Amino acid sequence: MCNDYRLMVELASIIEEFEQLKIKIRFPEGRPNIEPREDIKITDLAPIVRTADDERGTGELVQRRWSWPGPTRKPVYNFRSEGRELASNRCLVVADSFFEFTTPEDAKKRRKDKWMFKKVGEPIFAIAGIWRQTADVGEAFTMLTMPPGPDIAPYHDRQIVILEREAWSDWLDPSISAKSLIRPLAEGSLSVEQVG
Repeated sequence: MCNDYRLMVELASIIEEFEQLKIKIRFPEGRPNIEPREDIKITDLAPIVRTADDERGTGELVQRRWSWPGPTRKPVYNFRSEGRELASNRCLVVADSFFEFTTPEDAKKRRKDKWMFKKVGEPIFAIAGIWRQTADVGEAFTMLTMPPGPDIAPYHDRQIVILEREAWSDWLDPSISAKSLIRPLAEGSLSVEQVG
């Protein structure tokens, strides 16, 4: 599953993308210094936009840890969406690409093949996530997963939930069913290239 993603876009560009969708962004902890990053890995701090409790159409942009410790202490960085309503603590994980890894066909290669996926025609996209408060690491987020869509199926048997742009504000509205928003993207929505 997805354990590595990228965000090479500056904060001003992120704000602009949300403003185009009529989503106001607040900074309850001040404007974060978000530097472009080639690799965001499990346990790293990364920006998320979460539901603002007091105002519809507004999101809070904060930086939180990716993953919380599970019952066996392994990090919960992906979370199955099937059969869950997820009516609270929703967030959008902002990315410009994500990576999947496959076992190489060449048995002599020691490393897995690394594939980068991007949303065609969009500078950033949003991954459906949830966050929670934990005693161990404070507030942390995880990415939701689902069965793979047509662009991911050749590379993995699961995928992260990538929301269509028009669903971003709906995801931040807990009164809208999560199940109605979680669906695979149409074939050709994601580009893929081998990167390492």
